Amino acid sequence: MIFQDKKILITGVTGSLGQKLVSRILTGELGMPSRVIGFSRDEAKQHEMRLAWKHKIVATDEIIYHNPSDILELQIGDVRNIFSIQMALKDVDIVINTAALKQVPTCEYFPFEAVQTNIHGANNIVTAIASNGFVVGVSTDKACKPVNVMGMTKSIQERIFIEGNLKCPKTRFICARYGNVLASRGSVIPMFIDQIKKGGPVTITVPEMTRFLMSLDKAIDTIFAAVKSAKRGETYIPKVPSAKITDVVDIMVDNRKIEIRYIGIRPGEKIHEVLISEEECYRTIDRGDYFAIQPILPELRSSKEISMCLNKEYTSANDLMKKDEIRNLLKINNLLLDN
Repeated sequence: MIFQDKKILITGVTGSLGQKLVSRILTGELGMPSRVIGFSRDEAKQHEMRLAWKHKIVATDEIIYHNPSDILELQIGDVRNIFSIQMALKDVDIVINTAALKQVPTCEYFPFEAVQTNIHGANNIVTAIASNGFVVGVSTDKACKPVNVMGMTKSIQERIFIEGNLKCPKTRFICARYGNVLASRGSVIPMFIDQIKKGGPVTITVPEMTRFLMSLDKAIDTIFAAVKSAKRGETYIPKVPSAKITDVVDIMVDNRKIEIRYIGIRPGEKIHEVLISEEECYRTIDRGDYFAIQPILPELRSSKEISMCLNKEYTSANDLMKKDEIRNLLKINNLLLDN
């Protein structure tokens, strides 16, 4: 029970992933931690999260002020600020870094802001940490063969955490890389739902577009699998399905009379995403429901001899789901609208 009696820090806690992580961790499925610290810079979202945690509708004194006996502690801070993250990391055993600028077009228009959060933020964690625990960097398929600023900064973040194993040999730095999370804030499916509710049009970039699709729980399963099994410097990749976006839209629109409009590729977007590049195949190991990419730095590799389990890159263009499979995936995640 790897979380048992541990002090856990989650950066970017008010995001979709961060909030779900808190609820999953506090089920005790990996052991009950002594404290979970939620760290983010958005005071309004933290306040809403605190109300939800206490099952309160309005704020009272016990909501506004911290109770030392609470297992969940919310802290205002920013990974960009080294002093802020140093204070948050005090006596922490486990760090899960979900803080990120992740909207692809936003990062294209504000690239240095993405650098500040996704790169400098990760480096601040490596610089500030002083424990014998471990750090999980949450990454994205866009970090593999990146063509956009978001992916480029996340790719460098992966390398910063991997190299952190050399700087901090008593700390285990690992990464979890995965594709689109179905219902996360800012992702495409909530946008489709909103467009359908408004009567359309539903906007698609290009007909060829494909994406890996996974639930928020599957994303957290990947993080937990990495926490339990990943060795220093490894990057965990889930084996997940992919789909054509046009098929997803066809199922969601169903028999409604709604216009489908093609708007072209947005700044920085790929047609197909890649979770494991052709080059990474040479250092990728099969771990059941996951692939583990061995670190690019050879002195960190757990195995000098790697038996390749992939002979081509792992891309969303391959092994596409049939429409019935997509429908079932959307249905079990409550993402189909009633007619």
